[in-house]
Amino acid sequence: MQGTTPAAISVTGLCKSYGTKQVLDGVDLTVPAGAIYALLGPNGAGKTTMVHILSTLIRADGGEAAVGGFDVVGQADAVRGKIGLTGQFSAVDSLLTGEENLTLMGRLRHFPPDDIKRRTAELLDRFDLKEAARKPLATYSGGMQRRLDLAMTLMGDPDIIFLDEPTTGLDPRSRRTMWDIIRTLAAKGVTIFLTTQYLEEADQLADRIAVLDHGRIVAEGTPAELKRLVPGGHFRLTFGDLPALERAAVVLEPQSRDDDSLTLDVAGEDGVRALKDVLDRLERASVEVVDLSVHTPNLDDVFLALTGQAPTNPASTDRKDVLQ
Repeated sequence: MQGTTPAAISVTGLCKSYGTKQVLDGVDLTVPAGAIYALLGPNGAGKTTMVHILSTLIRADGGEAAVGGFDVVGQADAVRGKIGLTGQFSAVDSLLTGEENLTLMGRLRHFPPDDIKRRTAELLDRFDLKEAARKPLATYSGGMQRRLDLAMTLMGDPDIIFLDEPTTGLDPRSRRTMWDIIRTLAAKGVTIFLTTQYLEEADQLADRIAVLDHGRIVAEGTPAELKRLVPGGHFRLTFGDLPALERAAVVLEPQSRDDDSLTLDVAGEDGVRALKDVLDRLERASVEVVDLSVHTPNLDDVFLALTGQAPTNPASTDRKDVLQ
């Protein structure tokens, strides 16, 4: 943030080890107020450890961190008053109804009974849980339980919310519902700190993304900035018959060729200038293009290039939370 207004989250030189394993190794990052900030990284990169430190659940071994303008160690109570946390696994009580879970959260925060009742009703309506409010959680789908979990996080109306892989295990429809909720919260000025291994999720939601690998931030920027770090943009050209494909291949020196689909992939790092050059060369050779598409690197390419690992499906991964 510019001027005298503090950043929502500020981290300098953060370090954390478990035994001989260095989980965080001098992490620096700044999250502006009102932003959606995504922390990406493979299993064991240190994502959950970062969330636990920033939400005052554990202490770092070194470095400094402030959340909402308060130090996470010396002013932990003040930090807790500013934040909400939705962890990797649902914190709802399966023996209670949705309404009872929210009421319990209000009581734990020592809210007046009238405030608890009003806030519970608002959140049940907001998260489309009104009809299921008094039903046992055994009747809730995974998406409903996750929405309830986030509703409980919002019981205290936090300024900053930590979401640790919030859509893991959800079906695509429930995932997109959660995305809509997250966008709505950010539009109202709530700061969202999101960890995820769903690269599409980070691409769709985040204003800025940091890639964490082996305890270090290896890249940080907007989704578009990160994509520009990775070469691989190309044009895919489709031709009407094999003779046209043959002539085009001689002229263009393609990266790859598929005779079955009559397509060539041609490097296109320079964007519009490169595309114009390709079309000019084909025109001079009297080769007609039937179809053309532009392909640019995505966050999967960025993730693979920066971490050396393909992104995994969190729903099918056996995670050790304390080391993430």
